[in-house]
Amino acid sequence: MPTFKPNTGFKIEAPIDIDWTPIYTSKLEPGCLGKGNLNGTILLSEELNNNKERESVTEHEKVHLDQIKRGDLSYDEDCVYWKGKCWSREEMDEGNPNLPWEKEAYKKTDDYETL
Repeated sequence: MPTFKPNTGFKIEAPIDIDWTPIYTSKLEPGCLGKGNLNGTILLSEELNNNKERESVTEHEKVHLDQIKRGDLSYDEDCVYWKGKCWSREEMDEGNPNLPWEKEAYKKTDDYETL
């Protein structure tokens, strides 16, 4: 009697693309519009005024989440780590578009700079 072997080469793609990134609104420190967290969540400032701003900041923070997943970006209370180098939080202007991790995020999300 022949044995049945399922076609393991058959793949089906989902008909829709769903992003499951948890996004929360929170009171953030002055000047901070969003945060990409090590646990894969995003915090958005409760002071963002409209959907366009929220979408723009969300896309920017998703770049940071991707950097974290790749192993390029991490942080703790004292430092932000970019590709193994410690950048002291006391000595830097966090969010500055000239920081290497911010350069990538700003480049991939052009309209974020205009907020």
